[in-house]
Amino acid sequence: MKNLIIIFTITILISCGSNNHITSQTTDYSVVTDETAIRFANTITTADLKEYLYAFASKEFEGRETGEIGQKKAAEYLKNFYIAHHIASPYGGNDYFQSIPTEHLRPELNPSENVVAFIEGSEKPDEIVVISAHFDHLGMNGDEIYYGADDDGSGTVAILEIAQAFQEAVTEGNGPKRSILFLHVTGEEKGLLGSKYYTNFPIFPLENTVTNLNIDMIGRVDDSHTNNPDFVYLIGSDKLSAELHNLSEEINIRFTQLDLDYTYNDENDPNRFYYRSDHYNFAKNNIPIIFYFNGTHQDYHRISDTPDKINYEVLAKRAQLIFYTAWEIANREYRIKVD
Repeated sequence: MKNLIIIFTITILISCGSNNHITSQTTDYSVVTDETAIRFANTITTADLKEYLYAFASKEFEGRETGEIGQKKAAEYLKNFYIAHHIASPYGGNDYFQSIPTEHLRPELNPSENVVAFIEGSEKPDEIVVISAHFDHLGMNGDEIYYGADDDGSGTVAILEIAQAFQEAVTEGNGPKRSILFLHVTGEEKGLLGSKYYTNFPIFPLENTVTNLNIDMIGRVDDSHTNNPDFVYLIGSDKLSAELHNLSEEINIRFTQLDLDYTYNDENDPNRFYYRSDHYNFAKNNIPIIFYFNGTHQDYHRISDTPDKINYEVLAKRAQLIFYTAWEIANREYRIKVD
C-alpha cells in the first residue's frame, strides 16, 4: 500500500505543475541511484564552486578568448585541477588536451584545444557518458575583460565538482559502471567549433557514446524565476529519447526537486537555444542529449558577467542534479534507448 501511495504521489507531481512541463510517460523507472550517490553528491558544495569560479572568471584568464593566451592559461588550470585530483586523461599520462588546428576553427583564430578528463567504467568501459561545457568566452575589448562567470564559467566549475565527486566514489570502490568523459570544449562562442571538432574526431567512437549532458550557464536566476530560484531550463531531453527524458524527471523528483522548465524546449521558441550550444553537435549524430541552462540576463555577453553575481546555492543544486542524472545513466543495466 505504501508503495502504491508513493507511485501515485509521483504521478501527481509529474502530471501537475506549470504549463512549461512535459508530462512524463512513466512513474517508476526502476532507478538504481540510491543513498550511496547522495553521499558523493553532497561533496558538490557552494564553497568549492565559489572558490573555483572566482579563480576561473578572474582577470588572469583575460576573458578566455579562443586561441588566445588567456584561454591557454584556462586550459592549463583545468588540466592541473584534474592532475591534482587524480582524475585521468583519456590519452594517459599528463596529456589532457585535444589539440585543434586553425584549419578546423576559423582562419583568423590561433590553434586551440579541448580539455578532456576520464573515469573508466568498471563493467561497461566502452560505453561513454559525455558531460560537456565550453570554457572559452569573449576575451577582451581594450582593457575591458569579458569575465564570463556565468557564460560558461558556471558550467565549467560544475563539471570540476561533478568529476571530483565521481572520483571520490571511485576511490571508495563505488565507481561508475560506464565510463565518463569530462569534456571542456573551446570555440563555442565562435560557432560551436570545439564540440564540432570532437564529434568529427572523437576520442571514443560516437556509436559508443550513450548520452551527452551539456551545461551552458547554470549560475544565475533569470527575471522569470525571481520568486522561484530553484529551477533550471531543460532543453532537448525528449528530442531523441523519451527514456532519457523520463529518467531525468524521475531523478529530479527523487533527489533535487528543482522546477524543470521546458519553455525553451518548444520547437517554435524564437531563441532556438537547442541549436546554439555544444550538445547540438552530439544531437546531430543521433546521441541523446540534455542541455542545462538558466536563461539569459542583463549581464549576458557583457563585461559585467562576474562571479559576485552568481547564485552559488542554486548552482550547487543544479550541479547535483546533473551528477545524479549522470550517475543513473552510468550505472543502470541498459544504455539509453534512442527513439
